[in-house]
Amino acid sequence: MKSLSIVLLSFIMMFVIGCSNDADTIENEIPVPSGIYFPPLGEDTWETVTSSQLQWNTENEEELYAYLQATNTKGFIILKNGRIVVEKYFNGHDQSTDWTWFSAAKSLTATFVGIAQDEGILNINNKTSDYLGPNWSQLTSEKQDLIMVKHHLTMTTGLTPHLGDFAPWVCSLPICLEYTADAGTVWAYHQGAFMLLQEMITQSSGISFQEYCKTRVADKIGMNGYWTNSLGLNIYNSDTRSMARFGLLMHNKGVWEGTTIVSESYFNEMTNTSQDLNKSYGYLWWLNGKENIVGTTSTTALAGPLVPNAPDDMFAALGANDQKIYVVPSKELVIIRCGDSAGEMQLGPSSFDNELWGKINAVIP
Repeated sequence: MKSLSIVLLSFIMMFVIGCSNDADTIENEIPVPSGIYFPPLGEDTWETVTSSQLQWNTENEEELYAYLQATNTKGFIILKNGRIVVEKYFNGHDQSTDWTWFSAAKSLTATFVGIAQDEGILNINNKTSDYLGPNWSQLTSEKQDLIMVKHHLTMTTGLTPHLGDFAPWVCSLPICLEYTADAGTVWAYHQGAFMLLQEMITQSSGISFQEYCKTRVADKIGMNGYWTNSLGLNIYNSDTRSMARFGLLMHNKGVWEGTTIVSESYFNEMTNTSQDLNKSYGYLWWLNGKENIVGTTSTTALAGPLVPNAPDDMFAALGANDQKIYVVPSKELVIIRCGDSAGEMQLGPSSFDNELWGKINAVIP
């Protein structure tokens, strides 16, 4: 009788394992939807595709998730051609929780600056003074007139960046904006100079830059974000899926389900090297696969790419405390990470980027 029970148990286990393997085989054989997908506006509906269908290395997924949780991640999404493959929340976060983008919102700002140019209310090759008047800085008229809108997009205004000194670094008042070098001759990550772009949008559009962002970008692609001000910083906040929507817009070169949000010509300028001083920087976007990079705390270029472990064609919106929007055209991927700092307090790129991509590469062939 005991022998019969063992035989029956063995048979049941073989049957269950066989069914499980059959289920995995069936899932692997389900065709992957073709073409890019856009989630509908005003709904939580979002198509998915499994990592098994994509023939990713599913055995390495748990190691990735454990790493994310251990490094203070709150939200993490991977899109393949717009469809959700991975959506994970950790450390008290969930799908409806908002989180700050920090400087990843610089890339959002660059996008609606391009829209303003497309609408003809602003030209990035015009002088900053055309939009802010003659007294927006401490510079002489001669030096101030060298600064164009484009220099704010490329971090090459030549204004004193006050690196390492938070209060003057974020200040965009005329008293804080002093001369260091001629525009276009030095690259320095300067928050105050960047924030003037938002004021230019307000002045040129006749509405607040917050409303301009909402009506020209957020509403058109279904983002639920909003702006707040803290410590002199204009900060964008949203849920993780809204970050993914913005990444998807960028993945499709500024077009959302057939509607052009920002022109292809501006998009191409924005996501390619904008000057020779820091080849890893476009218009407020970080670029991978380039020969040198200047970080956020220095003005000196270092040899090598932004993220060695990531695909060369990746471009990214990067914010303090490791907010990440990675876009990889060659792999049809958008990857979002939001949360607290993974350990290294940086304003944009950090060592976490390369470590995270090492884990991602173990999952995605």
